[in-house]
Amino acid sequence: MEKLKLFDTTLRDGSQAEGISYSVMDKIRIAEELDKIGIHFIEGGWPGSNPKDREFFLKISRSRLKNSMITAFSMTRRPNISASQDVNLKALLKSNAQVITIVGKTWDFHVTEVLKVTLDENLAMIEDTISFLVKKGFPVFYDAEHFFDAYKANKTYALKTLTSAQNAGAKAICLCDTNGGSLTDQISSVTAEIRHKIGVAGVDLGIHCHNDAGVAVANSLAAVKAGANIIQGTINGYGERCGNADLIPIIANLKIKLRIDCISDANLKQLTHLSHFVSEISNMRVRSEQPFVGESAFAHKGGMHINAIMKNPLTYEHVDPSLVGNHRRILVSELGGKTGILLRAKDLSYDLSKEDPQTKKILELVQSLEHKGFQFEAAEASFQILMQKSLKKYKKFFELEGFKVVIEKLSNKKITSEAVIKLRVKGVKEHTAAEGDGPINALDNALRKALKDFYPTLAKMHLSDFKVRVLDEKAGTAAKVRVLIQSQDEKDIWNTIGVHENIIEASWQALVDSVEYKLIKDQQ
Repeated sequence: MEKLKLFDTTLRDGSQAEGISYSVMDKIRIAEELDKIGIHFIEGGWPGSNPKDREFFLKISRSRLKNSMITAFSMTRRPNISASQDVNLKALLKSNAQVITIVGKTWDFHVTEVLKVTLDENLAMIEDTISFLVKKGFPVFYDAEHFFDAYKANKTYALKTLTSAQNAGAKAICLCDTNGGSLTDQISSVTAEIRHKIGVAGVDLGIHCHNDAGVAVANSLAAVKAGANIIQGTINGYGERCGNADLIPIIANLKIKLRIDCISDANLKQLTHLSHFVSEISNMRVRSEQPFVGESAFAHKGGMHINAIMKNPLTYEHVDPSLVGNHRRILVSELGGKTGILLRAKDLSYDLSKEDPQTKKILELVQSLEHKGFQFEAAEASFQILMQKSLKKYKKFFELEGFKVVIEKLSNKKITSEAVIKLRVKGVKEHTAAEGDGPINALDNALRKALKDFYPTLAKMHLSDFKVRVLDEKAGTAAKVRVLIQSQDEKDIWNTIGVHENIIEASWQALVDSVEYKLIKDQQ
């Protein structure tokens, strides 16, 4: 097959995900990271649709990208006008993009029900648009929207749309499973048929899958095996509805399992960093269970599993985590026994043995705390601090003298939260106050305010997730609660825990561990 090319559409399709809104600088930073890892095409957006995308194309053209070509997206010309008169196409000409992607209707149902034009006019729209752009000197990729549904409904017409694009000079034709409802066998068989039909030198065949049936990654890989040599997707699978095909596991599977050299070995090791970086910029929670790059992807909890992993990692790992820049995690819990404690201690550069009294002491402490509601498998940062304290390796960064949290509901029904905190930091007494969206946010703000001059790197971390669980529902409002906080900076993600009958105190425990772990990490 021709050399496989990776086509990233995070900046367009990914930005359509609920909860994501990129600034121009966000898009530039993501594009630069995609370029570093060796993505072949980066679809930057739709310059004809909004000022932000127009500004992005202007600014990214000044960047010195080494590996990636910037692609601009638009639709076919509007009905019953010439391509040269279309506003969207005029915007493409001014975009400085290196490649143009044009989406067109291939499903007769959409042509008549959405565009409200004749089938022949739609074919003319496809051909006129691509021909116009090709004559202007642009390589044009054609996205055949809803192609698999179209092929099922009216094979003859769906093929005519591809022929129109090919005749007009399209360099690539991309088959889109836009509704994300096709299954793998259909994707595979149809892609193979189309590869045979458009087997013309110089015309690439692409695949673009959505994840509404939960099989976008599998569908994308099946299309590659059936003859597609351009694979579209987004980082972390961000996209509208259920998202797009996730390029992270796609790249890992292509490279490791299918042995297709789509990026270099060195760049493959940056895959975990790329996933977490885009999550950070997107202000989205990192999925711990994400294949290959999630923090749980190579995590082991059961004692039998841990014992086997120590003897040979292949017993419970399908690939070496270091290949994708991830690492093995041994979860500390009452299920792991001494083995889990020893392996975690080794990760932290502590020399313990099964016979060491400290090992038994730490295990008994973990078992006792888990009986009270702690759960260190989900809070490794808190466990690291616990181990340092147990081994007398712990260093205090500050001492709490006291805090007060005030929640006030005003007559206008607005609720305000304010935290007042007293600390002693490096011998200096700090007394600060801060407001927040809630009591925990106010505490977080007050703590940071008190520490910012002493530890400036805290400005680079933020809380990315906050979970509360009632441990004994029968106790009602007096029940003990467990608080889990996930924090992250531009490099790492970590989790901390607190347990108490008072939710503020439980949150404070987790919050302090989170801040201290960041400070410990920065000193290493």
